[in-house]
Amino acid sequence: MPSVSARLGALAPPDTTAGYLLRVSRPRFWLYLAGPAAVGAVFATRDTAELFTPLTVALTVYFLVPANVFLYGVNDIFDADVDAENPKKGDKEVRYRGDRGVLAAVLASGALALAFLPALPAEAVVAMLAFLALATEYSAPPLRFKTTPFLDSVSNGLYVLPGVVAYATVAGRFPPALAVAGAWLWTMAMHTFSAIPDIEPDRAAGIETTATVLGERRTYAYCCLVWALSAAVFALVHPFWGGLLAVYPLFTAAVALTDVSVDRAYWWFPVLNTAVGTLLTMGGLWRIVYAT
Repeated sequence: MPSVSARLGALAPPDTTAGYLLRVSRPRFWLYLAGPAAVGAVFATRDTAELFTPLTVALTVYFLVPANVFLYGVNDIFDADVDAENPKKGDKEVRYRGDRGVLAAVLASGALALAFLPALPAEAVVAMLAFLALATEYSAPPLRFKTTPFLDSVSNGLYVLPGVVAYATVAGRFPPALAVAGAWLWTMAMHTFSAIPDIEPDRAAGIETTATVLGERRTYAYCCLVWALSAAVFALVHPFWGGLLAVYPLFTAAVALTDVSVDRAYWWFPVLNTAVGTLLTMGGLWRIVYAT
C-alpha cells in the first residue's frame, strides 16, 4: 500500500504551491479541527435536519481544510528557523520556503473565518474570534505561546473552539461548561504528547516547551494525569464519554512502559482520535434518534 506521502505526491507534487499547501495543512490531522465541529453540531441538534443546513456544512468544510491551512501555515512561517533542525519536516511534513503565494493563502484562510461572523450568533462569534487569536498567537509574536512551558499546553484548547462554534451556531448558546473543560484538558495532553518527539530538536534550537522542561518520562506522566482528569470530567457529563476518554491514559502508559517508539506512537493518534470521535458522534446521533 502506498504511503501517505506517495499518495499526496501523486495528487499534487510538493514543488507546486497547491501541493505545498496541501502538506502544510497536515491531511493526517484534518479531523482534529473538523471533528470537534461535527461533534459540537451533533450534540446541539434536536433533529437531524439541523445538521445539514448550509451554514453548518460550510463551517465543517472550513474547519476541515482552510482552518488547518491557517493554523499550521502560521506555525510553519514563524517556525522556519526552528524547523531547519526538525527531522519531521523532511519526511511527513514540509518546511516553509518563504513563498509569497503560501503566505497569501494562509492569510486568506484566516480572513475566510471572518466572513462567517455576520451569520453567526454572538456566542459563536466569540468562539471563532478566540480560535483565530489562539491559532495566531500560539506561534506568532508577541505571545508565541508555544515557547512558554505549560502555556503551550493550555493554549491548545484552540482545538476545542470549532466545536464551540458549531454548537453555538446550532443551539444559540454555549455548550455545557464541563464538556468544554473536559475537551480542553484532552487537548492539553494531546499537545504535550505530540511535543515528545520534538524534545531534542527543540532543545537544539533553544526552545522551551512543557516537554523540554519535564523531559520524556515526566511528560508521559503529565499526559497520563491530564488525560485521566479529562476522562473524569467527561464522566460527569455522561459515563459513556468518560469511559471512551479513559483509553488515552491507558494508551500513554502502554507507550511509556514498553519499547514502542514515541515517534511511531505519535502517528497512531489520528486513527485513535478518529475512532473515539466517531463513537462520540454516533452516541450523539443515537441520542437524537432515540429522542424522536
